[in-house]
Amino acid sequence: MTRQAIIERNTLETQISVEIDLDGSGKAAVATSIPFLDHMLDLFARHGNFDLDLSARGDTHIDLHHTVEDMGITLGEAVAQALGDKKGIRRYGNIILPMDESLVTLALDLGGRPFFELHKPTEGGFADILREEKIAQQLDDKIKGIDLELITEFFKSFANSCYVNLHIILHYGENLHHIIEALFKAFGRVLDEASRIDERFKGQIPSTKGTL
Repeated sequence: MTRQAIIERNTLETQISVEIDLDGSGKAAVATSIPFLDHMLDLFARHGNFDLDLSARGDTHIDLHHTVEDMGITLGEAVAQALGDKKGIRRYGNIILPMDESLVTLALDLGGRPFFELHKPTEGGFADILREEKIAQQLDDKIKGIDLELITEFFKSFANSCYVNLHIILHYGENLHHIIEALFKAFGRVLDEASRIDERFKGQIPSTKGTL
């Protein structure tokens, strides 16, 4: 069974192309014109064992919002198409993943009902780096304009276009790069777990409704 898809999205704001193989070997060719996001999507493919070819151009002279959002939409559509009828998949995936001083939890359900939720601490740790002055310094010095708001938009767009239930918990962390890197590594892992074929299901839909 081939679980591959090619999706293109062309608007007046962006031009996105995504090719994905859910049963790949972790090879990635990513060119988004946003180097930090290229790195994150490479991590996603490597840790999910997906073969991913993704290119994106957009109105980045305005800001990065349209490009990042549309990448999430297009990747979600590609994964949904590659999943096909979802027969035999595990459906659920979850992980608690550390990255140096940062810790995140991701949980995902490929059940066909789109929902996205993000939780973060209200005191200390991650909340500290959201203070305007520290965010501004990290954006200038480390990750060149990709802030958490855009990363959140990417995951929300993916969840809505792929019709998945995705929950993210940011437990703690002091370095924005580490936190976002942990998110993308965890994203690859949970999507791999949820989309993997489980022979015990004998090709059946993992739902009492008989459809996802």
